[in-house]
Amino acid sequence: MVIVHDWLTKFAGAEKVLEEIYDLYEPPIYTLFCDRQSIYNTKLENADIKTSFLQKIPNIKKSYKNFFPFYPLAVNGFDTKDYKVIISSSHAVAKGIKKNKDQLHICYCHTPFRYVWDLYKDYKKELPEFKKMPFALTVKYMRHWDVENSKNVDYFIASSNFVAERIKRIYKTDSIVIYPPVDIEKFELNTQKEDYYIFIGRLANTYKKPNIVIESFNALGKKLIVIGDGEDRESLQKKAKGNIEFLGWQNQAVINKYLKRARALIFPSLDDFGIVCVEAQACGTPVIAFNKGGALETVIDKKTGIFFKEQTASSLTEAIEGFEQIENSFDPYDIRKNAERFSKKRFKREFKAFVTKKTIDFFGKNE
Repeated sequence: MVIVHDWLTKFAGAEKVLEEIYDLYEPPIYTLFCDRQSIYNTKLENADIKTSFLQKIPNIKKSYKNFFPFYPLAVNGFDTKDYKVIISSSHAVAKGIKKNKDQLHICYCHTPFRYVWDLYKDYKKELPEFKKMPFALTVKYMRHWDVENSKNVDYFIASSNFVAERIKRIYKTDSIVIYPPVDIEKFELNTQKEDYYIFIGRLANTYKKPNIVIESFNALGKKLIVIGDGEDRESLQKKAKGNIEFLGWQNQAVINKYLKRARALIFPSLDDFGIVCVEAQACGTPVIAFNKGGALETVIDKKTGIFFKEQTASSLTEAIEGFEQIENSFDPYDIRKNAERFSKKRFKREFKAFVTKKTIDFFGKNE
């Protein structure tokens, strides 16, 4: 067996899934490029990791988006013909790995490639004018490549029903849903909340929408803790008033400390699943989330959190004010119980059972 993962430059949601898949089988991992520091002190730390020619580009960790037209060439350059089973962990191009008719390819799809599909217009809008035409032409090619090479997948596993619908729409194929693993045991239930809200995530306005959170809390004047970093951090800090505190990226211990004491987690993005929503609930902390995407599958309205209708500061502000009117009705124990549906043990059990069954089916038919 071999695992193919898009790239390893940070340890976020997709990498948490990768870590648990690796822990089941401990196979080699092929990835376009890897920053070993990002997987320090994880189960991936000592993995056999093989990278593509993109690894040789100086400072690839920060400049990788500039090279995305080369991703198909890089993944097609991997030689995995000696492995019977290929597991791809894909939010971009890993699913396009070449295979022969005697190999089984199962793809855990975190999402179809965001730059190329659902967020294409948003990313294009953020570009300077001279880059928009080359980007549009590249995306046209990438869409064709992505659809054609998705046919290399024998079975798709989706990270949520939301992603399964997109797989069906874009790749015209069905998938089974296995929710990502959340390390529930690392998060301590806390019933005593303090007077602040929290945002955790990449500070990238196009995708994670921290800008509407800053605008809302500027208007409300309530205390907000921001944990995360990204390309828009500097501009967000300049706009933020004194009631908003930026802590940058923090380790898990610090995140847990703030998350368990917060009045609520603010989750404004249209996310495929949203592991941080489950992590908050594992602490007994309610979630105030945008009412689309994976959050609809992890947050129970009026029981473990509430939703807001539009990705605007005014809609979020209205939701926060509504939350405070019913805040005392939220039971931290019920919130924690909901999070337990998404444990690591459950993920490993479901994933291993699926892979085992499909491996037996495939090779039984191809002997």
